[in-house]
Amino acid sequence: MALAGPSTDRSGVDALTVGAGGRPTLRQRTNGALGAVGLPLALLAAVVALFVWVSSIELDSIEARLLNADKISTVFVEHLQLAFVSTFFVIIIAVPLGILLTRPGARALLPPVITVANMGQAIPSIGLLVLLALVWSIGFWPAIVALIAYAILPVLRNTMVGLQQVDEFVIEAGRGMGMTKRAVLQKIELPLAVPVILAGIRTALVINVGTAALATFVNAGGLGDIINGGLVSNKQTVVVVGSVLTAVLALFIDYLGSIAENRLSPKGL
Repeated sequence: MALAGPSTDRSGVDALTVGAGGRPTLRQRTNGALGAVGLPLALLAAVVALFVWVSSIELDSIEARLLNADKISTVFVEHLQLAFVSTFFVIIIAVPLGILLTRPGARALLPPVITVANMGQAIPSIGLLVLLALVWSIGFWPAIVALIAYAILPVLRNTMVGLQQVDEFVIEAGRGMGMTKRAVLQKIELPLAVPVILAGIRTALVINVGTAALATFVNAGGLGDIINGGLVSNKQTVVVVGSVLTAVLALFIDYLGSIAENRLSPKGL
């Protein structure tokens, strides 16, 4: 008599991992929910722990001046303004430029434009800020220009890659239906390239959130004011607070960017 082999009935497993009609299963929904709330909770815990730690130590007059609520809220808003305004200009510059460089008549411009974009990211950000301060002025707008130069490459590159990876057969099908070049771009190429473009915008925004901390050296404000104030006055507590807040903000912005990327991407892509 042949011995019965191991059971191959995986109905219980399949019910958890596959789902009827390809819909997300209980396990997938649970993992997604845990991932969605895990990072925000961890960041909130880090901020609470930081607050408790600072509250438990006695601050001197310099530390109290740099870490009071009004100061932190002011530089926090300044930091967000630096990051979002610079990223807005990156988008309105890099996306149209990326579209232009993928058109057959403008591809001769590709090498010099990519070279300039690479230079913007290759130059140390602090060096670019100081250079702009020397040849222009100090303040908000020189910092914005430096942030644009530093973050434009990811959006430009992703716009080009997203458009170039659109299947040529899909484009030809649109043209065969009588669509103009503009209609093909608007209704076929750009929608299919949206996920890649959004990923580039998300990267640029996170870069700008981190790099904006250096804007303090051109008197543009931001969380870098706290870090620099702590370094100048040799107050390690202040440096830790400024650094943790900057890191938490960058991670939280990246988290929000991932949600926006998933929500704004066309369904099925």
